[in-house]
Amino acid sequence: MNDHVTDPATEAFVAHRDLLFTVAYEMLGSAADAEDVLQEAWLRWVKVDLAQVRDQRAYLVRITTRQALNRLRTLKRRKEAYVGPWLPEPLLTTPDVAEDVELSENLSLALMFVLETLSPTERAVFVLREVFDIGYDDIAAAIDKSPAAARQIAHRARRHVDARRPRTVVSPEEARAALRSFQRALVTGDLQGLLDVLAPDVVFVSDGGGLKLAALRPVVGADKVLRYMAGSVAKAGGAFTSESTTVNGNPGLVLRLDGVIDGVLAFRVENARVTGLYYVRNPEKLTRVESETPLTSR
Repeated sequence: MNDHVTDPATEAFVAHRDLLFTVAYEMLGSAADAEDVLQEAWLRWVKVDLAQVRDQRAYLVRITTRQALNRLRTLKRRKEAYVGPWLPEPLLTTPDVAEDVELSENLSLALMFVLETLSPTERAVFVLREVFDIGYDDIAAAIDKSPAAARQIAHRARRHVDARRPRTVVSPEEARAALRSFQRALVTGDLQGLLDVLAPDVVFVSDGGGLKLAALRPVVGADKVLRYMAGSVAKAGGAFTSESTTVNGNPGLVLRLDGVIDGVLAFRVENARVTGLYYVRNPEKLTRVESETPLTSR
């Protein structure tokens, strides 16, 4: 007997697993919740009569979306009681994610932070349409609305996101150059160098989840951000080191205090200046920054 023979349902699920995880993660901003959604989707998938399924990928995305929507509504209540800003869980990603400019932009902590301002249904529709290019008929089936309603929701969500996302998409090389300048100034304590790389209206968002010290609301303006960061380093009282990494397909830094991970810093860069800093310190969100997570839009 061949131990490697698998049934068609398992083969299809395994073939699309990375895509389904990416859909769930993009909707939820949490790897643990995305894994739970995949487990729920699998339990429903194995009960499906595959002979009746025209497009397995679309059907699996639909099941996953429905489960993610249910989870998203539960998460929304949890986030309302969260201490300070809620940032997505940063993921260390494979090189191919960074090479896909559109996917890496959509997976960036900066954009996912914006997605937090959408309703659960708006977020689902935006993610399916803009990130995964799913057709409106399939989106409508996933959210139990008409295709016309799905189009309207997509239009509203896109307008909302476009008003808050960066105006220009920078190349990975530009982003890395800005990151190197920031890192060099940070390591050497060059305050003027940091001011030079920060945009005047830079926004700093930190997430400690009540478990680590973090600003309870976004800090706005280069001078204020610099003062806040300098004060935080002084309070920590240890030796800070930083190493470059790829977070959600974008350049980022892992910061360590006396050799122990303190947090992950993600960036938004426009016109060679840093316009957004997103610092995740909540230890519950730092479990996926030492091994790569495969993400895909296909």
